[in-house]
Amino acid sequence: MSRLLLLDGHSLAYRAFYALPVENFSTTTGQSTNAVYGFTSMLINVLRDEAPTHLAVAFDVSRQTFRTEQYAEYKAGRASTPSEFVGQVDLVKEVLDALRISHVEVDGFEADDVIATLTSQGREQGMEVLICSGDRDAFQLVDELTTLLYPVRGVSEMWRMTPEKVEEKYGVRPELYSDLAAMVGESSDNLPGVPGVGPKTAAKWLGQYGDLAGIVDHADRLTGKAGQALRDHLDQVLRNRRLNQLVGDVDLPVSIDDLAVRGWDREEVHRVFDGLEFRVLRDRLFSTLESAETEAEEGIEVAGRSLGPGELGPWLDEHAGVGARVALVVHAGPRTTTGPGEATAVGLAGAEHAAYVDLLDLDADGERALANFLADAGREKVLHDAKGQLRSLGSRGLPVRGVVSDTALAAYLVRPDQRSYDLADLALRYLRRELRLDDEPDGQGQLELGLGEEPGDPAAARSAMVHARAVHDLSIALDDELSDEEEQSLLRDVELPLVEVLLGMEQAGIAVDLPALERLEAEFADAMAQAQQDAWDAIGDDTVNLGSPKQLQVVLFETLALPRTRRTKTGYTTDADALAALHAQTEHPFLGALLRHRDVTRLRVTAEGLIKSVADDGRIHTTYQQTIAATGRLSSTEPNLQNIPIRTEEGRRIREIFVVGRDADGPFESLMSADYSQIEMRIMAHLSGDEGLIEAFRTGEDLHRFVGSRVFGVEPGEVSPAMRSKVKAMSYGLAYGLSAFGLSKQLGISTGEAKELMDEYFERFGGVRDYLRDVVAEARRSGFTETLLGRRRYLPDLTSDNRQRREMAERMALNAPIQGSAADLVKVAMLRTEEALRSAGVRSRMLLQVHDELVLEIAPGEAAEVEGIVREQMGAAATLTVPLDVSVGVGRSWHEAAH
Repeated sequence: MSRLLLLDGHSLAYRAFYALPVENFSTTTGQSTNAVYGFTSMLINVLRDEAPTHLAVAFDVSRQTFRTEQYAEYKAGRASTPSEFVGQVDLVKEVLDALRISHVEVDGFEADDVIATLTSQGREQGMEVLICSGDRDAFQLVDELTTLLYPVRGVSEMWRMTPEKVEEKYGVRPELYSDLAAMVGESSDNLPGVPGVGPKTAAKWLGQYGDLAGIVDHADRLTGKAGQALRDHLDQVLRNRRLNQLVGDVDLPVSIDDLAVRGWDREEVHRVFDGLEFRVLRDRLFSTLESAETEAEEGIEVAGRSLGPGELGPWLDEHAGVGARVALVVHAGPRTTTGPGEATAVGLAGAEHAAYVDLLDLDADGERALANFLADAGREKVLHDAKGQLRSLGSRGLPVRGVVSDTALAAYLVRPDQRSYDLADLALRYLRRELRLDDEPDGQGQLELGLGEEPGDPAAARSAMVHARAVHDLSIALDDELSDEEEQSLLRDVELPLVEVLLGMEQAGIAVDLPALERLEAEFADAMAQAQQDAWDAIGDDTVNLGSPKQLQVVLFETLALPRTRRTKTGYTTDADALAALHAQTEHPFLGALLRHRDVTRLRVTAEGLIKSVADDGRIHTTYQQTIAATGRLSSTEPNLQNIPIRTEEGRRIREIFVVGRDADGPFESLMSADYSQIEMRIMAHLSGDEGLIEAFRTGEDLHRFVGSRVFGVEPGEVSPAMRSKVKAMSYGLAYGLSAFGLSKQLGISTGEAKELMDEYFERFGGVRDYLRDVVAEARRSGFTETLLGRRRYLPDLTSDNRQRREMAERMALNAPIQGSAADLVKVAMLRTEEALRSAGVRSRMLLQVHDELVLEIAPGEAAEVEGIVREQMGAAATLTVPLDVSVGVGRSWHEAAH
């Protein structure tokens, strides 16, 4: 029997919205996604469990329907739609479109009427019908062929309401539920019931007289207050019955045949889920519903074998000559405290053949052949997420040259907003092939690449060859994508060379004064305890958990009766911004201690994480990632050294524990910090061509004082600190798409005053105004923004009908060229500096990159020479209409080297 599944889109999306905390579900652009996430998760589950042959989702068009025409108070009094929910129904529809699931709505009718009509049509064709809705009116549709899946806990738990279940719960068969509801009423629809008449009484009357018409005919026989109440409210009951009866003959734009389940639009699923940042949910979709469409046309075909003694050299001669492209996949031993373990085996794939080499059993001739091949820059190699694998090979004394592509980096340049660059996902996306052998049916040969696999294991050999084949073929597909988007040079000249630089920085690490760090962590722990005690003393209660929002809500808004903050689903918010504003308003000592406790807690967590990250060599070895930020900025992880605070005294104390160290050749002399001065504003001046900004930088005047003098119409010497602060906030804010409202919040002034300030700014600096206007218009026309080096960021939401998403995309369009160009220039500066250091033959080396700052470790006697190199190479990273100003400082610690 065919099975028709019908879902009430609005009902389920609302339930998902209130089931999942909105603060935990949002994209990096600020779009809330809890409703669409919960709905999509539920959809995946119900499709898996019910396996329908036909499928549709019904939506309401608006609250204005034929019912409101008959009764103006119908559904009146409902709370206004939460702002966080606005736009999420459109996102749900985008998901449905990508999955090729029909969604239906008809003006003047509700989703329930659409479902009732499709249910009637499905029954006529002898179909089994499943309805998924949280609206109780749908109970009237249940019969022997129709089951209601009624969500009882969010959208994760469903009751299967059959005729027997409906009768068990309400005492009447489904066909009489509308009669019962007419007497009992429905608060969610603002249909009042008869006073004193509940479901049991209504069900008893229906049992006596058959249906509502029978009850009306015998109304004079109903005894007691309930009977009199019915007689007094009979018109109301009959009106309720007219309104709650679902319409089963709506003129629909689709037929049942149009609702047959189809395979999803694979590329569109990737695009939509990328935008929503639903990586895990996408994985669930593909693994759970792969039968809906064959996601992969085939597995990875691989012709290859493990090579024994004497076979590697001939294989390389035949398949890895000059001009031939070979993919590498490296297996490695256990990870060490300073990075990936030593390479134990290598998978290779050329144009036609693959091979597997166990490095632990490699003979002398094979070692020479492999080393020569890897070190030959004229023989092309490609890898996926190369840095760790190159590190593993380097640990074995096998340096690699001639890497012409890293498929993770290439995919990142093609789709910078994608959340994941997993090889298996990319193979599906670009090759339509799974990482399995084609002789393994039904996907049972899924092969996972693990760093700890035993090199002699046949499964490890098969895995390495399959992955190498995927990397080889993927690199060719991505070459075509990059060529189309003119970004080959960005990969070849910036991102790939940077891998080796970052690898050297990660291997070097930065020395830490561990005893000082441990003392600092203990101080933070003491300060936490003191702040906690101060908070308790302020309210006379030492049982309050300062980390519990619920307990804080009781203390703040009930015990202390402080002004209430913004309301959320879980109560009045206790987030940092709200509490800081509340403290400024009330100056209550409990709030002061609470905010201090939170600040010190973050510092202690930072210190604890750093202590755990100190390796056996006494240094911290962070890992740099090139594919996280869509703007091109590098990210630091394990630990993140880019978020060490610098503007607070406590944060500067943390930087004091990063100190000059030593290597195998002896001690270094100092740390050097070099950073760009106001690089983003300089890029703004260059891109906008505004003569005022250009003049400020060329004359070497204090930028914000210069701008302040123009905006406020005073001499530069008359610009007060408050004026300068306002102008600085606005100048940087404009580069990030700051609105007048945002500026007003940041400066603590009215929106009107902020708008006047911005108007005065634009009047004096018209080039900036014109640039900001034009960059958004061009991005809307082309669909993307570009940096100075051609790095693109795609912004499809610039043409979105959803105002919130469109405005967010506009802010990103303002920000991406400036922040992305700054990121590109810093990368070029790193490459130039590294090359110059090597050419000079100095021992000094780069250790860290923190946004616009480079940190170097200086060998004895090399400070002056290295400073000259750094200033020259960073200053020449790009040719702008304004100079690139570089500040340099030297000291025994990172803090001392600051300037």
